Amino acid sequence: MSERKQKIIEVLNKARSMELHGIHQYMNQHYNLDNADYGELAANMKLIAIDEMRHAEAFAERIKELGGEPTSELADTVIKGQKAAEAFEMDSKLEDDTIEIYNQFLLVCRENGDSISVKLFETIINEEQEHYNYFDNVAGHIKELGNTFLARIAGTPADTGPASKGFINRAPAA
Repeated sequence: MSERKQKIIEVLNKARSMELHGIHQYMNQHYNLDNADYGELAANMKLIAIDEMRHAEAFAERIKELGGEPTSELADTVIKGQKAAEAFEMDSKLEDDTIEIYNQFLLVCRENGDSISVKLFETIINEEQEHYNYFDNVAGHIKELGNTFLARIAGTPADTGPASKGFINRAPAA
């Protein structure tokens, strides 16, 4: 395997590791928010975690295309038991840092002649920006309005719509 491909696989695996951490962190927060009866916040947290699952899978697919082995390691430790204010403030910073790092990873891919991975990072950076905007807005509302904001959300539904079919309930083979 060429040194160029190895550099690209390395940054793709670092990104995948960051996404895996995000999945675990956001799902833990989803459970906590749901238990605290902040259904709307819990539902959105779950949907963002699912976005991160798609990102992790997209990175894994690209790594395999390049002949590498996708990592299963988490980039960081999951912080448990957070209150809503702590979670959204932390997640805002996490997404902001991710955008910065992914922009650097994109440059590595460009410098090593991999336009497909560059496009992948561009797409995911745009989605991470949407996550950042959401987390930052909620963190700002909690900071400014505190319990008034959270009281408005308390008791809202946590339903995220129809569940994906998954393996067990998949459509029968034709």
